[in-house]
Amino acid sequence: MTATAPPSETAGTRPADESASLAGFGYRQELHRSMGRYASFAAGFSFISVLTTVFQFFAFGYAFGGGAFFWTWPAVLLGQLLVAACFAELAARYPISGAIYQWSTRLSRPTFGWFAGWIMVIGQIVVVAAAALALQVVLPAVWSGFHLVGGDPAPTTATGAANAAVLAGLLLALTTIVNVLDNRVLSTVNRIGVTAEIIGAVLIIVLLFTHSERGGGVTLHTGGEGGAIGALLVGAFAAAYVLIGFDSAGEMSEETRHPRRTAPRTILIALTAAGVLATLMVLGGLLAAPSLTDGRLASEGLAYVLTSSLGDGVGKALLLDVAVAIAVATLAIQTSATRMLFSMARDGVLPASGVLAKVSSRTGMPVAPALVVGVAAAGLCLLNLASPEAFLAIGTTCIAMLYLAYAMVTGPMLLHRLRGGWSAGGGGTDETGRPLFSLGRWGLPINALALVYGLFMTVNLAWPRAAVYDPEGGHWYFQWFTVLFLGATVLLGATYRILRRRRPADVPATVRPAPAVVP
Repeated sequence: MTATAPPSETAGTRPADESASLAGFGYRQELHRSMGRYASFAAGFSFISVLTTVFQFFAFGYAFGGGAFFWTWPAVLLGQLLVAACFAELAARYPISGAIYQWSTRLSRPTFGWFAGWIMVIGQIVVVAAAALALQVVLPAVWSGFHLVGGDPAPTTATGAANAAVLAGLLLALTTIVNVLDNRVLSTVNRIGVTAEIIGAVLIIVLLFTHSERGGGVTLHTGGEGGAIGALLVGAFAAAYVLIGFDSAGEMSEETRHPRRTAPRTILIALTAAGVLATLMVLGGLLAAPSLTDGRLASEGLAYVLTSSLGDGVGKALLLDVAVAIAVATLAIQTSATRMLFSMARDGVLPASGVLAKVSSRTGMPVAPALVVGVAAAGLCLLNLASPEAFLAIGTTCIAMLYLAYAMVTGPMLLHRLRGGWSAGGGGTDETGRPLFSLGRWGLPINALALVYGLFMTVNLAWPRAAVYDPEGGHWYFQWFTVLFLGATVLLGATYRILRRRRPADVPATVRPAPAVVP
């Protein structure tokens, strides 16, 4: 099902303002458009949150890949830049909330786009939970008083997992409150947090390199089982988890000034900046670790390196900055999931769409989606009370789901290129009258490589490796957790779609635009 491109997508069109541009897609301007370039950059960077995710998954990557897992970082960054380049083109042409859902729907068919959005929003909710659980990696290392449950604070132990759930619940309550307050409050908190994270990341990198204990040869040693290739495939999980969420800059397009010009650039800048910082941080951690063989680097990760190499004072101060980054990342990811729910509900394709699509005229915030995401993420965190293995299962599941959702955009986009439905020159102009961001003649090879990379990483992440997902043995459902969770998500979505056909849709009072042919 296709339709003629709306006026705002026609070559040479310069909408008088962003509200008129949004009306060209059939939507009213309800979200408050107050974000500038730095706020747009912060939306993507804070979702990636190098301090949160590097500290959360460094130990995992080293345990399986050894020092050579460093090389998975530039490899994953290159692959994700291919995807981000495709997304940058789409952000220029479709500056709409619910980016993955909107892009996939307009590039393919409504049903396919719906499943892309459904998988993405479920994955985002899981990411919110995983990010909130990361507080357990740093706060108890700062002060034992943060370990409220008592016992061993390691996230993989029963007491550590339980405490992680408690800390995550408290954080999610705070981020949910901020997500319903006001767009300006949200943007301010995000900008301040990202600034603090960038400063902290640079400082950590400098201190790690100035406290090096060994040379770069450490990056040539692999670890784990299954040979060097198998070790690196698993070690790549850490980089794969970190370098996601750059599409959030596009997710916030309806709240960004000059989104056609701003979002494409901030998507690429956020990913590049985060990727470079994360890669240097991993290398610095490997060089500065007091020991590579005492087992602590594979269990405590960078928190162990900071407190051991830099001293308790400096190390704990930096860990506090990491805790701030975790809080801001959780906030940003929850915001992104909230906008996805809002965008799908606005099209009347979710249960209770009428409620989920409402935006407060005073604050410009969709309140109901924020509450749904917060409560659902808190519920997922309770899995840690049942079993410590849930911590890893949650993290890896959300990565695989987001990679699959990304492929559900780059796949239809590639088909459009092969069929000649995508203008190599880009066509159209942004809000400043300049040509829209375009990959030009490089679009086809970049798009093809982005799809191949995305599908490969999805399979790699979801592969049921017992050594990764069920190291203690005896819990087959953890070994197959990612596959089962993804299957359950698709089955639940399909069931809803079937039942929905049998009764009138709950369509909110907005115009529902038809998918459009891309220029």
